[in-house]
Amino acid sequence: MNEYHIHIGGLVQGVGFRPYVYRLATEMGLRGYVDNSNEGVLVVLQSTYRQKEKFLKALSGSVPAVASIERIEVTRCEYRHRYTRFDIAPSRSVGGDITRISPDIAICPVCLQDRKTQIHRKNYPFINCTHCGPRFSIIKALPYDRAVTTMSQFEMCDKCRGEYADVRDRRFHAQPIACNDCGPRYMLRDAGGEEETSYERIVERVAYSLSHGGIVALKSLGGYNLLCDADCEEAVCRLRRLKERDAKPLAVMYRDERSVGDDLFLSAEEREALTSWRRPIVLLREKSGRAPWLNDGYKSLGVLLPYMAIHYDLFAAAPKLKRIVATSGNRGGRPIVIADSEAHELFDSQVDLVVSYNREIYNRVDDSVVCEYDGLCRSVRRARGYTPEPLHNIQPTEGILAVGAEQVSCFAIGKRTDILLGQYIGELSRRENLKFFEESVSHFSHMFRFEPGCVVCDLHPDYAATVWGERYAAERRIPVYRVQHHHAHAVAVMAEYGLTGDVLALCLDGTGYGDDCTVWGGELLRCSRTEYRRLSHQSYLPMPGGDVAAREPWRMAVSLLYSLYGENMPLPHDFVERVGEDRIRLICRMIARRVNTPLSSGAGRFFDAVSSLLGVADFNRYQAEAPQKLEQIADSSVLKIYPFDPDYPLEFSQLVVAVLNDLHKGVPRSEIAAAFHRTYAAMWCVELGRQARWQKLSRVVLCGGVFQNKLLVDILMPMLRRLGIQPYLPAVVPCNDAAIAVGQVAVASAWINNRK
Repeated sequence: MNEYHIHIGGLVQGVGFRPYVYRLATEMGLRGYVDNSNEGVLVVLQSTYRQKEKFLKALSGSVPAVASIERIEVTRCEYRHRYTRFDIAPSRSVGGDITRISPDIAICPVCLQDRKTQIHRKNYPFINCTHCGPRFSIIKALPYDRAVTTMSQFEMCDKCRGEYADVRDRRFHAQPIACNDCGPRYMLRDAGGEEETSYERIVERVAYSLSHGGIVALKSLGGYNLLCDADCEEAVCRLRRLKERDAKPLAVMYRDERSVGDDLFLSAEEREALTSWRRPIVLLREKSGRAPWLNDGYKSLGVLLPYMAIHYDLFAAAPKLKRIVATSGNRGGRPIVIADSEAHELFDSQVDLVVSYNREIYNRVDDSVVCEYDGLCRSVRRARGYTPEPLHNIQPTEGILAVGAEQVSCFAIGKRTDILLGQYIGELSRRENLKFFEESVSHFSHMFRFEPGCVVCDLHPDYAATVWGERYAAERRIPVYRVQHHHAHAVAVMAEYGLTGDVLALCLDGTGYGDDCTVWGGELLRCSRTEYRRLSHQSYLPMPGGDVAAREPWRMAVSLLYSLYGENMPLPHDFVERVGEDRIRLICRMIARRVNTPLSSGAGRFFDAVSSLLGVADFNRYQAEAPQKLEQIADSSVLKIYPFDPDYPLEFSQLVVAVLNDLHKGVPRSEIAAAFHRTYAAMWCVELGRQARWQKLSRVVLCGGVFQNKLLVDILMPMLRRLGIQPYLPAVVPCNDAAIAVGQVAVASAWINNRK
C-alpha cells in the first residue's frame, strides 16, 4: 500500500470535479481525500500501484461535461496518516500558482426540469448546479468558493445546505446554490417608477411589453441586455436610437432550435455551437431576409438561444413571440452596463421596463460571437462562455502583461506557461472603455495572483493601450517591450497551434503601424516567434485625411483610381453623382500635394475602395461596414477570375480595370463582387506559392481582421491546400485585433526566455 499525491490541472473547479472524483474513488473502495486549491485539484490516494493506475485511467474517461483535464502529476509519498475512507477536504490557498476559472455556463436541461419538480425551487430563476450557472461573472478570487463570489451575501437555507453537503446530490459543492427561500431575486421597475418583486408577475409584464412593441432592459449573466420583438420594426428602430446604433446588425435570440431552422441554414458545426453550454451568438445564413431592420444589406444574422431561466420563461409566457433582439445594454460602443444604479440612470426614462436582480456582477462580460469558416466554428468575439479559458504557450509566460491594440481591445496576462486573454472590451479611444480595460486588468491580476514583470505593447505610439501600458510600466519600474502589429497577429496563430520554427504569415487587415512608419495591412511575412521579415506587400495607396479615409471609403476609391490614372480617372457616373465633383477634386489635390495623406498597404482600405466604386457603401458607419457588405452582395456561385500578371501578382491595376469595365457594361454587382474576391484570393495564392518555393516553407498562418470575410476564407483555404501549402486560421482566438495581446505575450515570452 502506497500514498500518491495526484495534482490535476485544467478546468477542474466550479464544474463538479471534486464530487466526480469522490464518487469515483468511493465506488472503487479507495481511501484518501480530494481538495481544491488555487493551483488546481489535489487527490491524496492510499492504494496499491495497480489501484492507482486503474483510478487514473477511470479519472480521464468520463469527466463532467464542462470539465477538462490539462495535466496530471503523480508523486509517491511517505505515509503520514492512515485514512479509513475517502473524503472531500476544505479548499486551500497555497503558493502563487492558479488553476482555471470556469466561464459562465448556460442553464442545463436537468435544472430546467428541476424548476418544475422541486418544491423549494418551483420556477426559481437562479437555479444552478455543479454543471451550470454563473462562474466567471461572479468570482473575485481563487480558490473558487462561495465566500469569494458575489453569492457570499446570500446565506444558504437548511435545504440548500443539505444538498451542498450531500455528495450524492447534483448540487454538491455548487457554490452559487440557491432556492426561492435563500437566493437572489428579480425586481422590475417601469417607466412610471412602479416596482414589482413577484417573479411570476415580472415575467408576465415583460412578456406583455415585448409582445406589444416595448423595450426592456434585462440584467443577464454578464451585464444588461436590451430586448424587443425582433419582428416589430418600430420597436427595433426605437432600440437603435436608444443604443445610438443606426445600422450595425443586431443579435437575435430565438425561442428554440426548431425556430432557428425555420429561418436560417444550420450546418452540423453551427448547430453544435448554437446549442452548446457556451451559448454564443452564431452568425448564420438567412433563408430569406424578411426583416431588413435587423441586418440591412446582409445575408447573415447573429443568432443565439436562451441561456438563463428567465429567457425560457419569457418565451413560454409569450407564445406568439418567435424571436427577440437581445443586444448589449449600452450606448454608442461603450461598455455593457453591469451596475443597477447605472442601468436605472441610463434606461429608466428610455425603456418600458428595467429588470434587475440583487446579485452583483463582478466581471463584466458581453456575449461571444462565432462563425463557421472552413468547416469549423471560430471565434469572432471572445467573451461570455469562453473567458477566461487560457491558451498554452510553449515557453513560460509568468509576469507578462500585454495591453493589445486599439479598436478591438483585449489584454492578456501570462501565468506559468498559460496565456489568459481578457474579455472583449471595445475601442479604447473611448474613455469609458479605457476604464473598463483598467478594471479588468485589476480584476485579472487579483483573481489570478498576477504580478507584472514587464509590459508589452504595440509599436503605434498613439494607441491608448500603448500610452496606458507605458505609464503603467513606468509607475512600477518594469520594462516595456514593443511588438510590431502584424508580428503579434502572426505569432498569436502560432501560439494557438503550438507552431515553432519559421512560417509564412499572410496578414490582411486595415491598420498596423509599420517599420517604415507607413500603415501596413496587406503583408506577407516570414516570421518566427522572435523575429520577422517582410517579403512582399500590396501596393501602397494614399489615405487622404488619414483615419478619416477609414471612415469614408469613397476617399479610398478616389485614391485608388487617382494612383492608377491620375486626374483622368474613369470614375463611375453614379459615384460622381453621389460624392460630388468638388469633394473629388479636393481629395485629388490632397493626394497630389501629399497633405495629410499617409500611405497604406492595408487590405481593408482596398476593399473599402472597391465597395465604394460598386456603390455598396461610401461610408463606414461602423467598423468595416463597406468590406462586409461587399462580401454580402457577392454571388458565391460565380467562379469568374479576372486577369492579373502572375509575375507581379500583387499589382492590382488589371483587377481594377476589369472591375470598372464590368461595371460600365452593366454586369450585376453581385457577379463583380464575387469575381473580385476570387481574383484577390488567386493573386495572393500565386504570391504565396512563389514565396513558399523561395523560402522553402510550406506553412502559412492567416491573420488580421480581413479574414473575418467568410467568402474570402472559403475561396482561399482550398486554393492553398491544392498548392501544397498548409494554412492555419485561428479558431480559439479571433483573427481580428483581439488576438494582438496573445501574440504580444508569446513574442515577449520568446524574447525573454531565449535571452535567458
